[in-house]
Amino acid sequence: MIFRILSLCFIFSIATYSYSQSETSGEGPFNQLIIRGVTLINGDGSPPRGPIDIVVENNIIKQIKVVGYDGVPIDNTKRPKLKAGGKELDANGMYLLPGFIDMHGHIGGVSQGADWNYVFKLWMAHGITTVREPSGRSIDWTLDLKKKSERHEIVAPRIFAYTGFGQTTSSFNPLNDAPISTPEMARQWVRANAKNGADGIKFFGAEPEIMKAALDENKKLGLKSTAHHAQLSVARWNVLHSARAGMTSMEHWYGLPEALFNDRTVQNYPLDYNYQNEQHRFEEAGKLWQQAAKPNSEHWNTVMNELLELDYTLDPTFNIYEASRDLQRARRAEWHEDYTLPSLWKFYEPSKISHGSYWHYWGTEQEVQWKNNFKLWMTFINEYKNRGGRVTVGTDSGFIYQLYGFSYPRELELLREAGFHPLEVIRAATLNGAEALGWDDKIGSVQIGKLADFVIVEENPLVNLKVLYGTGAIKLTEDNEVVRVGGVKYTIKDGIIYDAKKLLADVKQMVDNEKAKTNWKLTQPGIKN
Repeated sequence: MIFRILSLCFIFSIATYSYSQSETSGEGPFNQLIIRGVTLINGDGSPPRGPIDIVVENNIIKQIKVVGYDGVPIDNTKRPKLKAGGKELDANGMYLLPGFIDMHGHIGGVSQGADWNYVFKLWMAHGITTVREPSGRSIDWTLDLKKKSERHEIVAPRIFAYTGFGQTTSSFNPLNDAPISTPEMARQWVRANAKNGADGIKFFGAEPEIMKAALDENKKLGLKSTAHHAQLSVARWNVLHSARAGMTSMEHWYGLPEALFNDRTVQNYPLDYNYQNEQHRFEEAGKLWQQAAKPNSEHWNTVMNELLELDYTLDPTFNIYEASRDLQRARRAEWHEDYTLPSLWKFYEPSKISHGSYWHYWGTEQEVQWKNNFKLWMTFINEYKNRGGRVTVGTDSGFIYQLYGFSYPRELELLREAGFHPLEVIRAATLNGAEALGWDDKIGSVQIGKLADFVIVEENPLVNLKVLYGTGAIKLTEDNEVVRVGGVKYTIKDGIIYDAKKLLADVKQMVDNEKAKTNWKLTQPGIKN
Protein backbone atom coordinates (compact mmCIF):
# COMPACT_ATOMS: atom_id res chain seq x y z
CA MET A 1 0.00 0.00 0.00
CA ILE A 2 2.76 2.46 0.92
CA PHE A 3 4.55 2.00 -2.37
CA ARG A 4 1.33 2.28 -4.36
CA ILE A 5 0.63 5.64 -2.76
CA LEU A 6 4.16 6.80 -3.43
CA SER A 7 3.85 5.92 -7.09
CA LEU A 8 0.68 7.98 -7.34
CA CYS A 9 2.24 10.97 -5.64
CA PHE A 10 5.13 11.91 -7.82
CA ILE A 11 8.01 9.63 -6.84
CA PHE A 12 10.05 9.50 -10.01
CA SER A 13 13.13 7.58 -11.07
CA ILE A 14 16.42 9.41 -11.50
CA ALA A 15 16.60 11.41 -14.71
CA THR A 16 19.06 10.36 -17.37
CA TYR A 17 19.43 13.81 -18.88
CA SER A 18 20.30 17.31 -17.71
CA TYR A 19 20.40 20.86 -18.94
CA SER A 20 23.79 22.44 -19.31
CA GLN A 21 24.61 25.17 -16.86
CA SER A 22 24.36 28.66 -18.31
CA GLU A 23 26.89 31.33 -17.49
CA THR A 24 24.66 33.27 -15.11
CA SER A 25 25.80 32.76 -11.54
CA GLY A 26 25.95 34.69 -8.32
CA GLU A 27 28.28 37.49 -7.27
CA GLY A 28 30.10 36.83 -4.03
CA PRO A 29 30.31 35.85 -1.26
CA PHE A 30 32.02 38.90 0.20
CA ASN A 31 33.82 39.56 3.44
CA GLN A 32 31.42 42.49 3.75
CA LEU A 33 28.23 43.38 1.89
CA ILE A 34 26.35 46.62 2.51
CA ILE A 35 22.89 47.01 1.01
CA ARG A 36 22.15 50.72 0.88
CA GLY A 37 18.94 52.68 1.28
CA VAL A 38 16.27 49.98 1.31
CA THR A 39 12.84 49.96 2.84
CA LEU A 40 12.67 46.84 5.00
CA ILE A 41 9.56 44.66 4.97
CA ASN A 42 10.45 42.09 7.59
CA GLY A 43 9.00 38.64 8.08
CA ASP A 44 8.03 39.23 11.70
CA GLY A 45 4.88 41.23 10.95
CA SER A 46 6.40 44.64 11.66
CA PRO A 47 5.46 47.50 9.30
CA PRO A 48 7.88 48.74 6.62
CA ARG A 49 10.62 51.17 7.58
CA GLY A 50 13.43 52.89 5.74
CA PRO A 51 15.79 54.02 4.44
CA ILE A 52 17.97 51.36 6.02
CA ASP A 53 21.51 50.12 5.41
CA ILE A 54 22.05 46.41 6.08
CA VAL A 55 25.58 45.23 6.78
CA VAL A 56 26.52 41.60 6.17
CA GLU A 57 29.88 40.08 7.03
CA ASN A 58 30.71 36.56 5.89
CA ASN A 59 27.03 35.72 5.42
CA ILE A 60 25.95 36.99 8.85
CA ILE A 61 23.81 40.10 9.34
CA LYS A 62 25.88 42.40 11.55
CA GLN A 63 24.04 45.70 11.41
CA ILE A 64 20.56 46.99 10.50
CA LYS A 65 20.90 50.75 10.61
CA VAL A 66 18.21 53.33 9.99
CA VAL A 67 20.03 56.01 7.98
CA GLY A 68 17.36 58.64 7.41
CA TYR A 69 13.75 59.61 7.05
CA ASP A 70 11.17 59.33 4.31
CA GLY A 71 11.67 62.09 1.75
CA VAL A 72 14.72 63.56 3.49
CA PRO A 73 18.22 63.34 1.92
CA ILE A 74 20.46 60.81 3.68
CA ASP A 75 23.45 62.11 5.63
CA ASN A 76 26.22 59.91 4.18
CA THR A 77 28.55 60.70 7.06
CA LYS A 78 26.34 58.67 9.40
CA ARG A 79 26.17 55.53 7.27
CA PRO A 80 28.11 52.28 7.89
CA LYS A 81 31.56 52.34 6.31
CA LEU A 82 32.65 49.94 3.58
CA LYS A 83 35.70 47.85 4.40
CA ALA A 84 38.45 46.97 1.97
CA GLY A 85 37.30 44.17 -0.30
CA GLY A 86 33.67 44.80 0.58
CA LYS A 87 30.73 45.21 -1.79
CA GLU A 88 28.10 47.96 -1.88
CA LEU A 89 24.71 47.29 -3.43
CA ASP A 90 22.75 50.43 -4.21
CA ALA A 91 19.13 49.60 -3.43
CA ASN A 92 17.97 53.14 -2.78
CA GLY A 93 14.18 53.33 -3.02
CA MET A 94 13.81 49.55 -3.28
CA TYR A 95 12.14 47.08 -0.92
CA LEU A 96 13.93 44.27 0.89
CA LEU A 97 12.28 41.18 2.35
CA PRO A 98 13.66 37.99 3.91
CA GLY A 99 14.30 35.21 1.40
CA PHE A 100 11.12 33.34 0.55
CA ILE A 101 10.57 29.76 1.72
CA ASP A 102 8.63 27.23 -0.35
CA MET A 103 7.45 24.46 1.94
CA HIS A 104 6.30 22.19 -0.88
CA GLY A 105 8.73 22.20 -3.80
CA HIS A 106 9.38 19.16 -5.98
CA ILE A 107 12.66 19.53 -7.87
CA GLY A 108 11.19 18.79 -11.28
CA GLY A 109 10.05 15.46 -12.61
CA VAL A 110 11.01 13.02 -15.31
CA SER A 111 7.44 12.83 -16.58
CA GLN A 112 7.38 16.62 -16.90
CA GLY A 113 10.81 16.80 -18.57
CA ALA A 114 11.85 19.38 -15.97
CA ASP A 115 15.36 19.06 -14.57
CA TRP A 116 16.89 20.76 -11.55
CA ASN A 117 18.64 23.63 -13.35
CA TYR A 118 15.38 24.76 -14.95
CA VAL A 119 13.47 24.49 -11.68
CA PHE A 120 16.11 26.08 -9.45
CA LYS A 121 16.51 29.14 -11.67
CA LEU A 122 12.76 29.70 -11.79
CA TRP A 123 12.65 29.49 -8.00
CA MET A 124 15.64 31.75 -7.44
CA ALA A 125 14.31 34.26 -10.00
CA HIS A 126 11.26 34.62 -7.77
CA GLY A 127 13.19 35.16 -4.54
CA ILE A 128 12.83 31.62 -3.20
CA THR A 129 16.01 30.93 -1.24
CA THR A 130 14.84 27.88 0.73
CA VAL A 131 12.79 24.88 -0.38
CA ARG A 132 11.44 21.87 1.45
CA GLU A 133 11.22 19.00 -0.99
CA PRO A 134 8.54 16.61 0.32
CA SER A 135 9.82 13.51 -1.48
CA GLY A 136 11.16 13.43 -5.00
CA ARG A 137 12.95 11.36 -7.60
CA SER A 138 15.44 9.93 -5.13
CA ILE A 139 16.66 10.87 -1.68
CA ASP A 140 20.26 10.32 -2.79
CA TRP A 141 19.71 12.63 -5.77
CA THR A 142 18.15 15.30 -3.56
CA LEU A 143 20.85 15.08 -0.90
CA ASP A 144 23.50 15.44 -3.61
CA LEU A 145 21.84 18.63 -4.86
CA LYS A 146 21.49 19.85 -1.29
CA LYS A 147 25.24 19.50 -0.72
CA LYS A 148 26.06 21.24 -3.99
CA SER A 149 23.77 24.09 -3.00
CA GLU A 150 25.43 24.36 0.41
CA ARG A 151 28.84 24.55 -1.30
CA HIS A 152 27.49 27.10 -3.82
CA GLU A 153 28.52 24.88 -6.72
CA ILE A 154 25.16 25.41 -8.43
CA VAL A 155 22.56 28.16 -8.60
CA ALA A 156 20.04 26.74 -6.18
CA PRO A 157 17.98 27.50 -3.09
CA ARG A 158 18.79 25.88 0.24
CA ILE A 159 17.20 22.44 0.30
CA PHE A 160 15.50 20.53 3.11
CA ALA A 161 15.08 16.91 2.04
CA TYR A 162 12.06 14.97 3.29
CA THR A 163 12.05 11.34 2.18
CA GLY A 164 8.81 9.73 1.10
CA PHE A 165 7.99 7.13 3.75
CA GLY A 166 9.14 3.75 2.51
CA GLN A 167 11.11 5.14 -0.41
CA THR A 168 14.35 3.34 -1.27
CA THR A 169 17.20 3.71 -3.73
CA SER A 170 20.02 1.48 -4.88
CA SER A 171 22.16 2.83 -2.04
CA PHE A 172 19.39 3.47 0.54
CA ASN A 173 17.53 0.20 1.03
CA PRO A 174 17.49 -0.56 4.75
CA LEU A 175 14.84 -3.30 4.50
CA ASN A 176 16.27 -5.04 1.43
CA ASP A 177 13.21 -4.30 -0.72
CA ALA A 178 10.78 -5.67 1.88
CA PRO A 179 7.63 -3.50 2.20
CA ILE A 180 7.07 -1.86 5.58
CA SER A 181 4.50 -4.15 7.15
CA THR A 182 5.22 -4.02 10.91
CA PRO A 183 5.84 -1.25 13.46
CA GLU A 184 9.42 -2.43 14.01
CA MET A 185 10.14 -2.28 10.27
CA ALA A 186 8.77 1.27 10.30
CA ARG A 187 11.12 2.23 13.12
CA GLN A 188 14.06 0.59 11.37
CA TRP A 189 13.37 2.53 8.18
CA VAL A 190 13.01 5.81 10.09
CA ARG A 191 16.33 5.32 11.87
CA ALA A 192 18.07 4.55 8.59
CA ASN A 193 16.51 7.62 6.98
CA ALA A 194 17.89 9.87 9.70
CA LYS A 195 21.32 8.27 9.46
CA ASN A 196 21.25 8.79 5.68
CA GLY A 197 21.05 12.56 6.22
CA ALA A 198 17.41 13.36 5.52
CA ASP A 199 15.80 16.32 7.27
CA GLY A 200 12.43 14.65 7.71
CA ILE A 201 9.77 12.35 6.32
CA LYS A 202 6.85 12.89 3.94
CA PHE A 203 3.97 10.51 4.65
CA PHE A 204 1.07 9.59 2.40
CA GLY A 205 -0.58 7.13 4.75
CA ALA A 206 -0.17 3.61 6.12
CA GLU A 207 -1.75 1.27 8.65
CA PRO A 208 -2.38 3.14 11.93
CA GLU A 209 0.07 1.07 13.99
CA ILE A 210 2.78 1.67 11.39
CA MET A 211 2.12 5.42 11.31
CA LYS A 212 2.27 5.59 15.12
CA ALA A 213 5.58 3.75 15.27
CA ALA A 214 7.19 5.74 12.46
CA LEU A 215 6.16 9.11 13.88
CA ASP A 216 7.20 8.15 17.38
CA GLU A 217 10.66 7.10 16.19
CA ASN A 218 11.01 10.17 13.98
CA LYS A 219 10.11 12.45 16.89
CA LYS A 220 12.69 10.75 19.14
CA LEU A 221 15.34 11.45 16.51
CA GLY A 222 14.36 15.14 16.35
CA LEU A 223 13.34 15.12 12.69
CA LYS A 224 10.37 16.98 11.22
CA SER A 225 7.49 15.43 9.31
CA THR A 226 4.63 16.24 6.96
CA ALA A 227 1.89 14.44 5.09
CA HIS A 228 -0.38 14.36 2.11
CA HIS A 229 -3.16 12.36 3.77
CA ALA A 230 -4.02 10.31 0.71
CA GLN A 231 -7.55 9.01 0.25
CA LEU A 232 -6.39 5.40 0.37
CA SER A 233 -5.59 5.67 4.11
CA VAL A 234 -7.43 8.74 5.36
CA ALA A 235 -10.58 6.92 6.48
CA ARG A 236 -8.62 5.51 9.43
CA TRP A 237 -5.86 8.11 9.78
CA ASN A 238 -6.65 11.80 9.37
CA VAL A 239 -4.90 15.02 10.36
CA LEU A 240 -5.84 14.75 14.02
CA HIS A 241 -4.32 11.28 14.26
CA SER A 242 -1.11 12.59 12.69
CA ALA A 243 -0.86 15.61 14.98
CA ARG A 244 -1.51 13.52 18.08
CA ALA A 245 1.18 11.04 17.04
CA GLY A 246 3.81 13.76 16.69
CA MET A 247 3.64 14.88 13.06
CA THR A 248 4.74 18.51 12.77
CA SER A 249 2.91 19.69 9.62
CA MET A 250 0.49 18.79 6.85
CA GLU A 251 0.28 19.65 3.16
CA HIS A 252 -2.72 20.49 0.98
CA TRP A 253 -5.96 19.87 2.88
CA TYR A 254 -6.64 16.15 2.58
CA GLY A 255 -7.30 14.70 6.01
CA LEU A 256 -8.54 17.98 7.47
CA PRO A 257 -12.18 17.83 6.32
CA GLU A 258 -12.19 14.15 7.31
CA ALA A 259 -11.20 15.18 10.85
CA LEU A 260 -14.16 17.57 10.74
CA PHE A 261 -16.75 14.94 9.82
CA ASN A 262 -19.54 14.69 12.39
CA ASP A 263 -22.23 12.77 10.51
CA ARG A 264 -20.11 10.27 8.54
CA THR A 265 -16.79 8.45 8.67
CA VAL A 266 -15.89 8.36 4.97
CA GLN A 267 -16.21 10.77 2.08
CA ASN A 268 -19.51 10.50 0.19
CA TYR A 269 -18.03 8.72 -2.81
CA PRO A 270 -20.31 7.94 -5.78
CA LEU A 271 -20.72 4.19 -6.02
CA ASP A 272 -19.02 4.09 -9.43
CA TYR A 273 -16.01 6.08 -8.15
CA ASN A 274 -12.54 4.88 -9.16
CA TYR A 275 -9.48 6.38 -7.48
CA GLN A 276 -7.42 5.59 -10.59
CA ASN A 277 -9.62 7.96 -12.59
CA GLU A 278 -8.13 11.42 -12.13
CA GLN A 279 -11.36 13.27 -12.89
CA HIS A 280 -13.22 11.17 -10.32
CA ARG A 281 -10.49 11.87 -7.80
CA PHE A 282 -10.39 15.65 -8.21
CA GLU A 283 -14.07 16.20 -8.96
CA GLU A 284 -15.17 14.49 -5.76
CA ALA A 285 -12.43 16.24 -3.78
CA GLY A 286 -14.13 19.51 -4.70
CA LYS A 287 -17.20 18.43 -2.71
CA LEU A 288 -15.33 17.38 0.43
CA TRP A 289 -15.34 20.55 2.52
CA GLN A 290 -19.13 20.77 2.20
CA GLN A 291 -19.33 17.40 3.99
CA ALA A 292 -17.34 18.71 6.98
CA ALA A 293 -18.62 20.48 10.10
CA LYS A 294 -19.78 24.03 9.45
CA PRO A 295 -17.44 26.95 10.25
CA ASN A 296 -17.47 27.95 13.92
CA SER A 297 -19.62 24.98 14.90
CA GLU A 298 -18.70 23.08 18.05
CA HIS A 299 -16.87 20.26 16.27
CA TRP A 300 -15.13 22.68 13.88
CA ASN A 301 -13.81 24.65 16.86
CA THR A 302 -12.83 21.51 18.79
CA VAL A 303 -10.67 20.23 15.92
CA MET A 304 -9.07 23.61 15.34
CA ASN A 305 -8.28 24.14 19.00
CA GLU A 306 -6.64 20.74 19.35
CA LEU A 307 -4.44 21.36 16.30
CA LEU A 308 -3.46 24.72 17.78
CA GLU A 309 -2.56 23.11 21.10
CA LEU A 310 -0.38 20.59 19.26
CA ASP A 311 1.45 23.43 17.43
CA TYR A 312 0.60 21.85 14.09
CA THR A 313 1.63 23.66 10.89
CA LEU A 314 -0.73 23.99 7.92
CA ASP A 315 0.74 24.33 4.43
CA PRO A 316 -2.35 24.73 2.24
CA THR A 317 -0.89 24.98 -1.31
CA PHE A 318 -4.02 26.76 -2.56
CA ASN A 319 -2.52 27.47 -5.97
CA ILE A 320 -2.11 23.87 -7.06
CA TYR A 321 -5.90 23.42 -6.96
CA GLU A 322 -6.84 26.76 -8.50
CA ALA A 323 -7.33 25.37 -12.00
CA SER A 324 -10.13 23.29 -10.49
CA ARG A 325 -12.16 26.46 -9.94
CA ASP A 326 -11.01 28.34 -13.08
CA LEU A 327 -9.32 26.13 -15.64
CA GLN A 328 -9.05 28.79 -18.35
CA ARG A 329 -7.29 31.24 -16.05
CA ALA A 330 -4.60 28.76 -15.06
CA ARG A 331 -4.19 27.39 -18.58
CA ARG A 332 -3.81 30.83 -20.20
CA ALA A 333 -1.37 32.35 -17.68
CA GLU A 334 0.90 34.65 -19.68
CA TRP A 335 4.18 33.08 -18.60
CA HIS A 336 3.48 29.73 -20.24
CA GLU A 337 4.52 30.94 -23.71
CA ASP A 338 8.02 31.94 -22.65
CA TYR A 339 8.85 29.84 -19.60
CA THR A 340 6.97 26.52 -19.76
CA LEU A 341 8.90 23.69 -21.38
CA PRO A 342 7.18 21.85 -24.26
CA SER A 343 7.37 18.59 -22.30
CA LEU A 344 5.81 20.23 -19.26
CA TRP A 345 3.01 21.72 -21.34
CA LYS A 346 2.32 18.28 -22.78
CA PHE A 347 2.21 16.85 -19.25
CA TYR A 348 -0.47 19.38 -18.26
CA GLU A 349 -2.84 18.45 -21.10
CA PRO A 350 -5.87 16.16 -20.57
CA SER A 351 -4.67 12.63 -19.92
CA LYS A 352 -5.79 9.44 -18.24
CA ILE A 353 -2.20 8.74 -17.23
CA SER A 354 -0.45 11.96 -16.10
CA HIS A 355 -1.11 12.84 -12.47
CA GLY A 356 -3.28 15.94 -12.09
CA SER A 357 -4.24 16.09 -15.79
CA TYR A 358 -7.86 15.46 -14.90
CA TRP A 359 -9.53 17.52 -17.63
CA HIS A 360 -11.50 14.60 -19.08
CA TYR A 361 -14.58 16.82 -19.33
CA TRP A 362 -14.11 19.63 -16.81
CA GLY A 363 -16.90 22.18 -16.81
CA THR A 364 -19.00 24.72 -15.01
CA GLU A 365 -20.47 22.29 -12.49
CA GLN A 366 -17.06 21.12 -11.33
CA GLU A 367 -15.74 24.70 -11.07
CA VAL A 368 -18.71 25.89 -9.02
CA GLN A 369 -18.18 23.03 -6.56
CA TRP A 370 -14.52 23.95 -6.25
CA LYS A 371 -15.28 27.65 -5.72
CA ASN A 372 -17.48 26.68 -2.79
CA ASN A 373 -14.76 24.30 -1.61
CA PHE A 374 -12.20 27.12 -1.58
CA LYS A 375 -14.46 29.40 0.47
CA LEU A 376 -14.80 26.85 3.27
CA TRP A 377 -11.14 25.84 3.11
CA MET A 378 -9.95 29.45 3.21
CA THR A 379 -12.26 30.19 6.13
CA PHE A 380 -10.57 27.48 8.21
CA ILE A 381 -7.04 28.55 7.23
CA ASN A 382 -7.65 32.23 7.96
CA GLU A 383 -9.22 31.53 11.34
CA TYR A 384 -6.39 29.15 12.20
CA LYS A 385 -3.99 32.03 11.55
CA ASN A 386 -6.16 34.44 13.56
CA ARG A 387 -6.02 32.14 16.58
CA GLY A 388 -2.25 31.96 16.49
CA GLY A 389 -1.77 28.92 14.28
CA ARG A 390 1.18 28.63 11.91
CA VAL A 391 0.37 28.77 8.20
CA THR A 392 3.16 28.52 5.63
CA VAL A 393 3.56 28.95 1.88
CA GLY A 394 4.01 25.95 -0.41
CA THR A 395 3.33 25.53 -4.11
CA ASP A 396 3.64 21.90 -5.32
CA SER A 397 4.61 23.31 -8.73
CA GLY A 398 4.98 21.28 -11.88
CA PHE A 399 1.41 20.01 -11.94
CA ILE A 400 -2.01 21.32 -12.98
CA TYR A 401 -0.73 24.35 -14.98
CA GLN A 402 1.24 25.72 -12.02
CA LEU A 403 4.78 26.66 -13.08
CA TYR A 404 7.79 26.60 -10.77
CA GLY A 405 8.53 30.06 -9.38
CA PHE A 406 5.50 31.77 -10.90
CA SER A 407 3.15 29.81 -8.66
CA TYR A 408 4.75 31.33 -5.55
CA PRO A 409 3.35 34.89 -5.85
CA ARG A 410 0.04 33.31 -6.84
CA GLU A 411 0.02 31.41 -3.54
CA LEU A 412 0.66 34.70 -1.76
CA GLU A 413 -2.29 36.26 -3.57
CA LEU A 414 -4.52 33.37 -2.54
CA LEU A 415 -3.55 33.81 1.12
CA ARG A 416 -4.54 37.44 0.70
CA GLU A 417 -7.87 36.30 -0.75
CA ALA A 418 -8.34 34.05 2.27
CA GLY A 419 -8.17 37.13 4.52
CA PHE A 420 -4.49 37.52 5.43
CA HIS A 421 -3.16 41.08 5.70
CA PRO A 422 -0.25 41.53 3.24
CA LEU A 423 2.15 41.61 6.20
CA GLU A 424 0.67 38.31 7.40
CA VAL A 425 1.18 36.93 3.90
CA ILE A 426 4.88 37.86 4.01
CA ARG A 427 5.23 36.31 7.47
CA ALA A 428 3.70 33.07 6.16
CA ALA A 429 6.23 33.13 3.31
CA THR A 430 9.24 33.74 5.54
CA LEU A 431 9.32 33.44 9.33
CA ASN A 432 6.52 30.88 9.58
CA GLY A 433 8.32 28.61 7.14
CA ALA A 434 11.57 29.00 9.04
CA GLU A 435 9.83 28.07 12.31
CA ALA A 436 8.25 25.00 10.73
CA LEU A 437 11.68 23.88 9.52
CA GLY A 438 13.28 24.56 12.91
CA TRP A 439 15.55 27.17 11.32
CA ASP A 440 14.02 30.41 12.61
CA ASP A 441 17.25 31.22 14.45
CA LYS A 442 19.00 31.39 11.05
CA ILE A 443 16.49 32.54 8.40
CA GLY A 444 12.94 33.87 8.03
CA SER A 445 13.44 37.46 9.16
CA VAL A 446 16.06 40.16 8.85
CA GLN A 447 17.76 40.25 12.25
CA ILE A 448 21.30 40.62 13.50
CA GLY A 449 22.99 37.22 13.67
CA LYS A 450 20.87 35.58 10.98
CA LEU A 451 22.01 34.49 7.52
CA ALA A 452 21.93 36.86 4.56
CA ASP A 453 18.91 35.62 2.62
CA PHE A 454 17.04 38.51 0.99
CA VAL A 455 14.61 39.41 -1.76
CA ILE A 456 14.96 42.88 -3.30
CA VAL A 457 12.27 44.35 -5.54
CA GLU A 458 11.83 47.85 -6.95
CA GLU A 459 8.10 48.08 -6.22
CA ASN A 460 6.22 47.73 -2.94
CA PRO A 461 4.79 44.18 -2.84
CA LEU A 462 2.42 45.07 0.01
CA VAL A 463 0.62 47.44 -2.33
CA ASN A 464 0.49 44.90 -5.14
CA LEU A 465 1.70 41.32 -4.74
CA LYS A 466 1.72 40.97 -8.53
CA VAL A 467 5.04 42.82 -8.65
CA LEU A 468 6.63 39.59 -7.39
CA TYR A 469 5.82 37.72 -10.62
CA GLY A 470 8.78 37.36 -12.97
CA THR A 471 6.64 38.98 -15.66
CA GLY A 472 5.92 41.91 -13.36
CA ALA A 473 2.72 43.92 -13.02
CA ILE A 474 0.98 46.10 -15.60
CA LYS A 475 0.97 49.81 -14.84
CA LEU A 476 -0.16 52.95 -16.68
CA THR A 477 2.21 55.92 -16.43
CA GLU A 478 1.21 59.56 -16.11
CA ASP A 479 2.03 59.87 -19.81
CA ASN A 480 -0.61 57.19 -20.60
CA GLU A 481 2.05 54.59 -21.43
CA VAL A 482 1.48 50.96 -20.51
CA VAL A 483 4.57 49.50 -18.82
CA ARG A 484 5.64 46.47 -16.81
CA VAL A 485 7.01 47.10 -13.34
CA GLY A 486 8.44 44.82 -10.72
CA GLY A 487 9.72 41.31 -10.88
CA VAL A 488 12.35 40.45 -8.29
CA LYS A 489 15.52 42.42 -9.00
CA TYR A 490 17.99 40.63 -6.72
CA THR A 491 17.81 37.35 -4.87
CA ILE A 492 20.48 37.08 -2.20
CA LYS A 493 21.15 33.67 -0.69
CA ASP A 494 23.95 33.11 1.83
CA GLY A 495 25.25 36.59 1.03
CA ILE A 496 25.63 35.82 -2.70
CA ILE A 497 23.87 38.23 -5.06
CA TYR A 498 21.89 36.81 -8.00
CA ASP A 499 20.43 38.95 -10.78
CA ALA A 500 16.88 37.57 -10.81
CA LYS A 501 16.05 38.87 -14.27
CA LYS A 502 19.13 37.23 -15.78
CA LEU A 503 18.14 33.94 -14.18
CA LEU A 504 14.74 34.27 -15.80
CA ALA A 505 16.39 35.02 -19.14
CA ASP A 506 18.39 31.80 -18.76
CA VAL A 507 15.16 29.87 -18.35
CA LYS A 508 13.63 31.48 -21.41
CA GLN A 509 16.70 30.44 -23.41
CA MET A 510 16.30 26.85 -22.19
CA VAL A 511 12.69 26.86 -23.34
CA ASP A 512 13.54 28.49 -26.68
CA ASN A 513 16.19 25.85 -27.30
CA GLU A 514 13.73 23.04 -26.61
CA LYS A 515 11.16 24.63 -28.91
CA ALA A 516 13.69 25.01 -31.71
CA LYS A 517 14.60 21.31 -31.63
CA THR A 518 11.14 20.27 -32.82
CA ASN A 519 9.73 23.55 -34.21
CA TRP A 520 7.21 23.36 -31.36
CA LYS A 521 4.58 26.02 -30.69
CA LEU A 522 2.33 26.23 -27.67
CA THR A 523 -1.28 25.46 -28.56
CA GLN A 524 -4.30 25.00 -26.33
CA PRO A 525 -5.59 21.45 -25.81
CA GLY A 526 -7.70 20.11 -28.66
CA ILE A 527 -6.54 22.78 -31.12
CA LYS A 528 -4.34 21.48 -33.93
CA ASN A 529 -1.39 23.42 -35.36
